[in-house]
Amino acid sequence: MTVYHFVGIKGSGMSALAQVLHDLGYQVQGSDYEKRFFTQLALEKSGIQILPFTEENIQSDMTVIAGNAFPDTHPEIVRAMELGLPVIRYHRFLGDFMKRYTSVAVTGAHGKTSTTGLLAHVMGGAEPTSYLIGDGTGKGIVDSAYFVFEACEYRRHFLSYSPDYAIMTNIDFDHPDYFANIEDVVDAFQQMALQVNKGIIACGDDEHLQGIQAKVPVIFYGFAEENDFQARNISISEQGTTFDVNVRNTYYETFTIPTFGKHSVLNALAVIALCQYENLDTEAVKEHLATFGGVKRRFSEKIAGSQVIIDDYAHHPTEIKATVDSVRQKYPEREVVAVFQPHTYSRTQAFLDDFAEALNLADKVYLCEIFGSARENQGKLSIQDLLKKIPGSELITEDNMSFLKQYETGIILFMGAGDIQKFQVAYEQQIELN
Repeated sequence: MTVYHFVGIKGSGMSALAQVLHDLGYQVQGSDYEKRFFTQLALEKSGIQILPFTEENIQSDMTVIAGNAFPDTHPEIVRAMELGLPVIRYHRFLGDFMKRYTSVAVTGAHGKTSTTGLLAHVMGGAEPTSYLIGDGTGKGIVDSAYFVFEACEYRRHFLSYSPDYAIMTNIDFDHPDYFANIEDVVDAFQQMALQVNKGIIACGDDEHLQGIQAKVPVIFYGFAEENDFQARNISISEQGTTFDVNVRNTYYETFTIPTFGKHSVLNALAVIALCQYENLDTEAVKEHLATFGGVKRRFSEKIAGSQVIIDDYAHHPTEIKATVDSVRQKYPEREVVAVFQPHTYSRTQAFLDDFAEALNLADKVYLCEIFGSARENQGKLSIQDLLKKIPGSELITEDNMSFLKQYETGIILFMGAGDIQKFQVAYEQQIELN
């Protein structure tokens, strides 16, 4: 029986896939940089071995699954090829793996991870469901009927997949280091749509998705009346958000979710539409929508005395607006303090004015130095370019975060896709929050 060796096992998708295979009874191990990463806790709990990178890790009985961040010149990949072992890129392996199940791809510029997590939780409450979520969480259930997974559009990786269903949350311009413009992004999603086998659940409020062409039925959801699944009569309480759902202008059911913001309602609506299309038990769907605990790094809250500290992955202007909107709905009387770390120079440059506009929705803004990436560690602009566009904003370092204590009843919102968490940890240590 082969050993699956993951090159770059701490990557969020890689970590999740390793957990899925481990749960299904396969022998799994992996290697990565020794720096601690938030995905490795789940691997450690599963007893999956994590090794430092070295070509000695590669043995003759292995199948190598290679993370997309690592080139063919990586020493472990070179060694695997010398030994004549199968070397399969992450997205290629996933494309083959899902053929065993009724597969549901969740894709979109924003909301993929939250919607995948919600769908896995809700479907799993009705039928055995395996899943792979982009926050590094994966679960393989023997004899599961469904496989729910996050499908990323970056570098058109999702074109490796031909799922039974696709949920498409929205189309927006992102990854400016790869996509030329919004038309290029739309083209990628259009290609993906043509590879879906049974049906597409698409947000009909998104102007780009309205024109999507497919060989299968396209079911639209959203707030507008022309959608097949429409959310109406939305009400907000301390417990969350309640709304009615009409299916083709006929009342279907009332649902409650423990989250806030319009994007949360849309995510839930996508899940409701897919479950109804697959004839899953409506009461089970209602029950599990109400008990969803969220996914990692998406509006993750901690109480610190009279403050609330929130960790969120928001790294695009649209996501920042949605996160601040959620905070305003949940804590309407509180001061919102944003601590933001831009992610990649190309994205910061492409959306400089949009970042400023989104961050200005907070009451006070603190900025961290731009987080580069393996692909780009410098750019034409600096953090000063963004500082100038946000009145009253300040640049901070992790050495002294204690000034945040002055916002005694504030919501301290740490946002970013880099290592923004080190700033949060520094603050929590300075206020001695365990």
